[in-house]
Amino acid sequence: MLPSQDRILSTHTGSLPRRPELVAELLGQASGERQDDARYAAILKEQVALVVRRQVDAGIDIVNDGEAGKISYATYVAGRLTGFSEEAKPRFTSFPDLADFPDYAERVLPQFESVVAPVCDGPITYRGEADVARDIANLGSAVSGTGARIAFMPAASPGVIARFMDNHFYPSHEAYLEAIAEAMKVEYDAIHAAGLILQLDCPDLTGNRPVHGTRAGTSYIDLHIEALNHATRDIPAERMRMHLCWGNYEGPHHKDTPLQAIIGSVLKARPAGLSIEASNPRHAHEWNVFVDTKLPDGKYVIPGVVDSTSNFIEHPELVAQRLERFASVVGRERVVAGSDCGFGTFAGVSLVDGEIAWAKLAAMAQGAKLASRALWRR
Repeated sequence: MLPSQDRILSTHTGSLPRRPELVAELLGQASGERQDDARYAAILKEQVALVVRRQVDAGIDIVNDGEAGKISYATYVAGRLTGFSEEAKPRFTSFPDLADFPDYAERVLPQFESVVAPVCDGPITYRGEADVARDIANLGSAVSGTGARIAFMPAASPGVIARFMDNHFYPSHEAYLEAIAEAMKVEYDAIHAAGLILQLDCPDLTGNRPVHGTRAGTSYIDLHIEALNHATRDIPAERMRMHLCWGNYEGPHHKDTPLQAIIGSVLKARPAGLSIEASNPRHAHEWNVFVDTKLPDGKYVIPGVVDSTSNFIEHPELVAQRLERFASVVGRERVVAGSDCGFGTFAGVSLVDGEIAWAKLAAMAQGAKLASRALWRR
């Protein structure tokens, strides 16, 4: 069943503003500093309860834990998988689009200096059962009694882990990707078994980048989708969604791969929901991709109708116009309102003020109501 039966529902991409004390705990954990486990557990549980309540108060229908306990959407897995070295390396030392604007790059890149990623230097297995169980329990406890009907939990896709955490152990990219997929299946299955919607974060799918060792004749994107589909083979498609993005930062983005160039491959992925950027100035026009590309039966789109890098608060009428535009080409039942990306992608890196982020989500929910009135009145 498609999610929007009698109105357009609202959700977001996953990460939400974290309180300073939680950020301090996460950064300390990442740097190897000793921490008080009981204190951390209490702070984390309180943060999850807060973000769930604030989502409900903002009018969000499909809520999550804000990725509260994750240092980032991808590198958090280093603590849940064996085979990753504590020797971390900086991940964001350059961006292809910023190379054309070096003066601007000097202003932007320092904010990402704290973002590092471990490297793979041994065999990968899953050891994060306690961590995912804690996240599930915290979310379940927070949702209880709030009136929220649907909850989701993001998880890093095999491809994004392979993309951002370098392989120094496996003989090929394929072998590395296969090992990640088999290990992460444990986390994916646990999220599904708890009755949550599984969201796969897949920014690796927005560009056809060559990778050393990739199987001849197989594109980077198709290879990663093959791994994703294998890892989620035991989860019904309607219980999953996936998120694409071209980098959650304010920049020129003039070298982003067009959605039109990858949509055929992306739609081969099993998840029913497709979350895409559709608000920022580089990708807002791409609703028109779905004029010529028909969504397969059972799939729906979650367009970003509020931007995640700007402190502008979108007007609800603009949100409604964006949603109605998508509905006009894919059908009203196949649209869920979302954000371009997260508002707390990396702990300690904030592009949007926390309170403004909540105001943007409230504006999105209001816009979804306006669009619903118009679409279901016709």
